[in-house]
Amino acid sequence: MANWNDNRTSQSGLGVSPSQTGDVAGRTTFDAGLRKHMLSIYNYMASGILLTGIVALLTARSGLAIQFAQGPMMWLVALSPLAIVFAMSFGRDKFSTTTLQGLFWGFAVLMGLSLSTIFLVYTGGSIAATFFATSGAFAGLSLFGYTTQKDLSGWGSFLIMGVIGLIIASVINMFLQSEALMWAVSFIGVLVFAGLTAYDTQRLKKEYMMIQQMKMTNPTMAAAFPMGKMVVMGALSLYLDFINMFLFLLRFMGAARE
Repeated sequence: MANWNDNRTSQSGLGVSPSQTGDVAGRTTFDAGLRKHMLSIYNYMASGILLTGIVALLTARSGLAIQFAQGPMMWLVALSPLAIVFAMSFGRDKFSTTTLQGLFWGFAVLMGLSLSTIFLVYTGGSIAATFFATSGAFAGLSLFGYTTQKDLSGWGSFLIMGVIGLIIASVINMFLQSEALMWAVSFIGVLVFAGLTAYDTQRLKKEYMMIQQMKMTNPTMAAAFPMGKMVVMGALSLYLDFINMFLFLLRFMGAARE
């Protein structure tokens, strides 16, 4: 790969040296590849969210959401998406790209069935308003993660600890039914997944850069990281950040049905 930080010239005359020309061409090609890669991730993520929204709306209008809000079906619909996330995360090296894609779309459908129950609790207008607010916040945070020169890798362990803390606090509150704890969890949840949005965006960008560098030095090892799989798994990460931020914001912005 060209050394982008090497500003030395290889000739003493006027004009641009061949080495500089190669650096510029290599940088342009790299930037184009990175933009294409990130755009593929965003397209997958946005398509997944759109599919989830359509399934959730149709399920709510059909009346099936009531069945998913109570009884055995509630646990099946709630836990199935989690099972797929674990399967994709731990089986990414064993599964083909096509299999991961199928699991991703299946996950999006199951999430739609699960989220259909929010239409039983909140008004459609407040759900739409929260969705657009989340979209704006997500776009800004992801842009920050993509463009910032600050290394966000140090956020990773802290944010993961935050997610674990949110899960534990949510389980405890299922028994305590504390309104104060519920609001605290919601507030912290928004902050944690806002941070994860920026962190994951930068992480996905760095992963692409690492693979491209690896292709120049060790093509055999680089072949173990197919771009198709990276796109699907990247879309899953950003999808989860978006959906969780949306659900936590909904507790603040959602208007209860009468």
